Amino acid sequence: MTMTPEQAAWFSDIFNRLVANVDQVLLGKTFVIKLSFTALLSEGHLLLEDFPGTGKTSLARAMAQSVRGSASRIQFTPDLLPGDITGVSIYDQGAGEFEFHRGPIFANIVLADEINRASPKTQAALLEVMEEGRVTVDGISHDVGAPFMVIATQNPIEQAGTYRLPEAQLDRFIMKASIGYPDHASTVRILEGAGVKAHETILPPIATDEVIVELGALARTVHVDPTINDYVSRLVEATRSATEVRLGASVRGALALIRTSKTLAAANGRHYVIPDDVKALAEPVLAHRLVLDPEAEFDGVTASSIVSQLLIETPPPSDRQSV
Repeated sequence: MTMTPEQAAWFSDIFNRLVANVDQVLLGKTFVIKLSFTALLSEGHLLLEDFPGTGKTSLARAMAQSVRGSASRIQFTPDLLPGDITGVSIYDQGAGEFEFHRGPIFANIVLADEINRASPKTQAALLEVMEEGRVTVDGISHDVGAPFMVIATQNPIEQAGTYRLPEAQLDRFIMKASIGYPDHASTVRILEGAGVKAHETILPPIATDEVIVELGALARTVHVDPTINDYVSRLVEATRSATEVRLGASVRGALALIRTSKTLAAANGRHYVIPDDVKALAEPVLAHRLVLDPEAEFDGVTASSIVSQLLIETPPPSDRQSV
């Protein structure tokens, strides 16, 4: 089944209303909000590398309210244990059996704050749930439900006492983005509303969690022309042959770029993907998957600049071909 133009229009209407709703809380950050909902509806997870106080918690809470879902926040610390995330089995003397007590990972939108401050063992507790939507404790699997999304954050400045996320875990995040500081006009608007605390702001729900699941399934039916698949394949292969790159994007990265491009196309009211969808998402989807050569990093080369250069060097198919 392929998405129809009417379904694309319905998808776009709900998507834009979700973005506008969250935009009331995260002022002036429409692009990041769009990326966040694109990740959610692509059934993926988002990594935010940003400074403290830029609205990461507000974003997660506002998204959960917009989809009438639950939100939880896990503060990652060096002494955090895997069971503190997934939950533990506790023996019930009255019933004579172990009872599973759910951890904070059982929510629709989970904010994993400063994820790189926890040990690799604790970070690994997220791998199964991010990939399969379930956790296994004492050999028993527990589904976390749908929709489900992890928004993980890390501070780009304070690296003392942190553990770098391994490549295998970075690859699990469908996108990496940065909220950044608001512009002058947005800052003034934020200050005008300083009398209202962020956690006191309650947004009206725009869609139910069932509708979000339906939208996610619908996004998978967006048409992708073979020329678009060829374009994405050439782009990903180019990351592997770039001289400044030690490890290029994986096949999972290519699949993520196609999945998110489908969602973005539907968000723009189209039932088919065009090259501009791929170009808009290439940097947030691919850059964090690249491992640069140490000499290139020393020279100030960034993964984002490499992806931008590859977009220039890799010719896209014409829009007429890809429709």
